[in-house]
Amino acid sequence: MFTADVDGGTFRLRHATRADLPAMVRLLADDALGAGRETSQDMEPYGRAFEAIAADPNHLLVVGEQVPPGEAAGPVVATFQLSFLPGISRQGAWRSQLEGVRVAAYLRGKGIGKLMVGWAVGESRERGCTLMQLTTHKSRAAAHRFYEQLGFEASHVGMKLPL
Repeated sequence: MFTADVDGGTFRLRHATRADLPAMVRLLADDALGAGRETSQDMEPYGRAFEAIAADPNHLLVVGEQVPPGEAAGPVVATFQLSFLPGISRQGAWRSQLEGVRVAAYLRGKGIGKLMVGWAVGESRERGCTLMQLTTHKSRAAAHRFYEQLGFEASHVGMKLPL
């Protein structure tokens, strides 16, 4: 899908496989909020979600690998979900939703997140989306700064209702 040279080798984005689920869950759990929401004790719910997402062409699960020089593959060090949503508003515009963006802690601040979001923006444009949206927890000040540096605006208030 996408490769770029980074410190220590090559960073490669690719479609996630079911075998990537444990690494994806570890990445999602690797912060204060995720640690309370995610668990690798029971992978079955993640597996069901993976199958549903993989079966729908309007949803992509993506992982990033850090591939050492001379190697064909490397460890999964990043992940995100990109969804494409039709809408009636904005004259029937499609929008993309970016979710679950995570980069391994030891690689944060090295441009990996910027590469991932840049790829997601390009894919969204290629699919005809006129808007990309995301939500990030209000406590994640560093994430807010990161997205604002990439041109995102905090133009709306997101709300959630646990069901």
